[in-house]
Amino acid sequence: MEQSVRPAAPSSRPVSDVSGAVGLVGIAGLAVWILICRNWPGIVDLLGLPGPHARLSGPYAALAALAFSSIPMVIWSVVVDKVHRNPSTGIDWGNVRPQSETIDISITKLAGLWATWALIGFLYCVGRWYWRGQYVFAMEVIGAAAVPAFLLSIPYVLWLDRRMVNPRDASWHFGAMLIGREPYDLEQVWKHLRIWAVKGFFTAFMVSILPWSFTNLVELDPATIARQPAAMANALINAMFFFDVQIGAVGYIMTFKPVDAHIRSANPFLAGWLAALLCYPPFVVMSSQALSYEVNTADWSHWMQGHIALQWVWCALLTFLTGVYASATVIFGLRFSNLTYRGVVTTGPYRFTRHPAYLSKNLFWWCSSLPFLVTSHSLTDAIRNTFFILVTNAIYFWRAKTEEKHLLAEDPKYREYHAWMAENALITRSFRKIAALARPRGPRLQPAE
Repeated sequence: MEQSVRPAAPSSRPVSDVSGAVGLVGIAGLAVWILICRNWPGIVDLLGLPGPHARLSGPYAALAALAFSSIPMVIWSVVVDKVHRNPSTGIDWGNVRPQSETIDISITKLAGLWATWALIGFLYCVGRWYWRGQYVFAMEVIGAAAVPAFLLSIPYVLWLDRRMVNPRDASWHFGAMLIGREPYDLEQVWKHLRIWAVKGFFTAFMVSILPWSFTNLVELDPATIARQPAAMANALINAMFFFDVQIGAVGYIMTFKPVDAHIRSANPFLAGWLAALLCYPPFVVMSSQALSYEVNTADWSHWMQGHIALQWVWCALLTFLTGVYASATVIFGLRFSNLTYRGVVTTGPYRFTRHPAYLSKNLFWWCSSLPFLVTSHSLTDAIRNTFFILVTNAIYFWRAKTEEKHLLAEDPKYREYHAWMAENALITRSFRKIAALARPRGPRLQPAE
């Protein structure tokens, strides 16, 4: 019998495809915009501007924050990191074809793109959840952007196709299938549809949650939280959530080849989509009655009343976990999105574990909800809550494994990173050793002679 051999880990951690500075530049841009919005009444007085003397905390100010984060990141990526020169862009800047050679390709591609956008628009229309609550704002924004996107797509595609090494990409194959004049690759068609399914679903969600954390941050009064551990924790968590959401939203919008931020593939496995969608509305199951782990629970500060030192320790713990979660998004810069492959990130929190966001998020839920402590004093409630938060943890573990399966199939660099982390990363290596110890060891079978 042959034994499978684990591939040897590389001697050093593979270089990240994303510069760690990109996300930090975006954070700096967001910080500038927050300062402007918080001090807007004074700015109005100083410059003699018309308008209300109030902080800019509305939803469209939150939307404007996307520009303050994305523009610095694009400038840094192009000017400093020179990502537009990466071979992975699929662009040859030194070989610009005549427009006559690519015009038919561009028309076919535009047909595919416009048909895709029409399909997404139809799904927005029939999806009832898109017209309730926070999603209404997202529909207003996407509706207002539809015509400009349609018009700008024409010069963009015409310009890009002249410079692409292979302009017949997945979007072209979808257009070719619709037009029916040229052969097309069905796998490329599915690739195109998966990519735009990710963009359509998650862009609407990210835009819908932009205003909440932004408003809370702009309107925050530091004087009210200085001596209250719970209030301080909530303020810091909200601030980091704001940075996470803003950088994440930029990632879904800025999927452009010239900045090497395009989606190279979306997860082709049904299990990957199921695991991810279970974590987002309208499919989210963690907050449903069936899997709720916060029945008859109270806020963490409730259980620590009278223990100020412990409250401050818990505040620091929850803030740290949220910081890890946010940094796992920020380190992606322009490239964050679920269910996609857009290059390999090996820096920041990804030096210690392959899934820092999932690990920190699940630990945060345990520490913030304390599901085993219940106000009903019912052992049954405590057992149920503990069981269902373990189910939630299992969903995220499943989700992580489906993502690894996708990336391991896509990129040799990720396979190197995966192997290096298993042998060298503090958290990943520790979990692997614990799993090995827990694995049952049966009697060794001797090969038959």
